[in-house]
Amino acid sequence: MPVVKAVCVSEKTGQKKVPVESIELVVEHGVAGDAHAGSGRQVSLLDFDSLEAMRLKLASISPGAFAENLTVEGLNALGLAVGDRVTVGGAVLEITQIGKTCHHGCDIRRIVGDCIMPREGLFARVLAPGRVRAGDMLERVG
Repeated sequence: MPVVKAVCVSEKTGQKKVPVESIELVVEHGVAGDAHAGSGRQVSLLDFDSLEAMRLKLASISPGAFAENLTVEGLNALGLAVGDRVTVGGAVLEITQIGKTCHHGCDIRRIVGDCIMPREGLFARVLAPGRVRAGDMLERVG
């Protein structure tokens, strides 16, 4: 079963997120205290194994480097699509978007020549609240 490896936040958009002990997911808002809260992309998720593969190209890559809120080991194995729902930390999330337009000026793209968020980043809205920590299990609903 997929497990959360890190939870991350940033105070400003365009910044890499930093790991924290836990995050509070607020219904139809996103991550409390995160710069992207209240936007159309309330919560961002990225597979830990994809992050690790990028770390082979750039050793300084760590959870939050792609501005993801949840770094989840085994996330890609779920094969999630828009409209699918998952539970984590008591919260219920609905996938609203897969990938995003990446600004070409990001440090990782400039250095490595690639960014995985446009292909692999998942975005979700919060349907039920919860507190999420590293170690929490993520499970597909229905």
